[in-house]
Parts: sequence; structure tokens; C-alpha cells
Amino acid sequence: MSEDVQSWIKDQVTTNDVVLFMKGTKEFPQCGFSGRVSQILNFLGVSYQDINVLIDDGIRDGIKAYTNWPTIPQLYVKGEFIGGADIVSEMFQSGELQKVFADKGVPTSKAA
Repeated sequence: MSEDVQSWIKDQVTTNDVVLFMKGTKEFPQCGFSGRVSQILNFLGVSYQDINVLIDDGIRDGIKAYTNWPTIPQLYVKGEFIGGADIVSEMFQSGELQKVFADKGVPTSKAA
């Protein structure tokens, strides 16, 4: 795995409050799982950086190696890996995701 890709990924994860590595974009998700996480973030009114892994195989493979997590999407909040679509969905439904945003000082337009 290229050190440059790993450095770039680390930079994205640490310089953006919320990052979603996904298939497609927040405006046009290209898989149901990415679409689900994007919908949750949009519903909560969270500002986030979307990174389309389909545009570069290095990023697609690199993000999987970065966290040793085999699937896309991957959500990061303040540098911390939160999880993929199933984990994010479960956290949202239980209110835990909203608490993560509140605890980390990430503004949302919906109350926790």
C-alpha cells in the first residue's frame, strides 16, 4: 500500500470533523449502504466531507487497509473510525450516534 495514499487518508480523517468514505457522493450515492449513511448524516444536518472511493482504486483499497475494515462506507468523526453502514444505522436508531456528535462538539440540526 502506498505511503502517499495512507498519508492522504490520514490527513483527510484528521483535518475534517466528519468524513464519509463512500461509493459515489453525498449528492449521488452509488450504493445503498453509502446512501443510507449519507441520508442519516443529512437528516441530522451534519456537515461532512464525502470521499468517493470509486474514483481511485488506491483510495478504495487504502481506506480498507487504514482501519483494517473490509467494507465501504466508512464514517470518521474527529479522527475516530465510527463504523460502516450497519453500525452507523444502529447507532443512529439508538441515539448513540447523535451523542457521539454532541460529545465531540460536531454541530447537528437535530437534538440528540
